[in-house]
Order: sequence, then structure tokens, then C-alpha cells
Amino acid sequence: MALAGSVGAAVPVKVAAVCGSLRKASYNRGLLRAAIELSKGAIERLQIEHVEIAALPMLNTDLEEEGRFPAEVEAFRQKILEADCFLFASPEYNFSVSAPMKNALDWASRPPNVWGGKAAAIVSAGGSLGGGRGQFHLRHIGVFLDLHFINKPEFFLNAFQPPPKFNPHTGDLIDEDAKLRLKEVLLSLKAFSLQLQPRT
Repeated sequence: MALAGSVGAAVPVKVAAVCGSLRKASYNRGLLRAAIELSKGAIERLQIEHVEIAALPMLNTDLEEEGRFPAEVEAFRQKILEADCFLFASPEYNFSVSAPMKNALDWASRPPNVWGGKAAAIVSAGGSLGGGRGQFHLRHIGVFLDLHFINKPEFFLNAFQPPPKFNPHTGDLIDEDAKLRLKEVLLSLKAFSLQLQPRT
């Protein structure tokens, strides 16, 4: 017979993973694929779903009718609402987040904001700073959205510094040290999510 509280403890933490790059072999998408693989074996009770954003129309409030959003937006918002926390893989475009990422953030923040009150983490791969300036901007946006980002560990990955970090054809993460660092991010995200939303 299950002890009191054991059922809640066994429920997985549901993570909605969002990538700001739409390119199939994107290194940032590769980070999410690696995170999903880690959640299946190396980390217990963590369930990561990659929530696609390519189908979202550009934000236009004329598309909202009688409190309803376009079907693609409704489906996206529901995924965000059902998640316990978020993992953003955010490439840096012009010192900021990408247009698809900002568009997704904006659609899910339309009243009622479905981001608020939950834990989040950011990972990125890119040039010399590994997407760090884009992460900084995303953290600023998250303040208004009431997102609660983990502060440590941070994850920036210089994708072009030897030895190779990704498979150049598929975008899959192949660097074992980076995988270990990514695991630490996921463990921190899980712990912070449970701190904000304790299981009963």
C-alpha cells in the first residue's frame, strides 16, 4: 500500500522545452534532444517535451476573436499551461533572442499569461560567448512574464571551438563534458520547480 505523499512524489516534473531556432539541424535543437535523452535515463521523474513554435503566426491581436486565439496558438498555450517548468534553447540573434522565440513568448503572455510563476532554465550554443547576450536579454523578458529562472549553473556553449561539440550534419550534441553540464542544469531546474510547486 502506498504511503501518504508517495504518489505525489512519483509524479514526474513536466518540462516544456522551447527552441528559438527553426532549423532542423540547429545546435540549439541539438541541446534539447540531448536534454530529452538525459531525462529518459540519467534523471528520474523528469519528463521533457519539445514544444514546436514554427506554426505560430506572427503576433497580431486582430487574430484574437471573442477571447479565443488561432488554433495553433491555443494548442501552444495549452502545452505551456500544463507544464511545471520550462527549458529554453535560445540562439543569439543580433545580441538578443530570435524572432520565433520572442513571438512564442508574446503569444503565451497574452492575457491570461500562462508563463507566470514557474521555474525556467536557459541553454544556448553559438559563437564566442555561446549565446550569452541572448540569454541575458531573455532573462530581462522573463522578469515581466513572471518567470523564475535558475541562476546556477549557467550553460553557454561555444559551438565552434575544438574539439567538435555537435555532429555537423544532424546537429546532435556529441561532447560528453557538455552533456554532463546539461545534466546539472536539468537537475537544478527540477529541484527549483519542486521548490516552487511542492508535490503533496
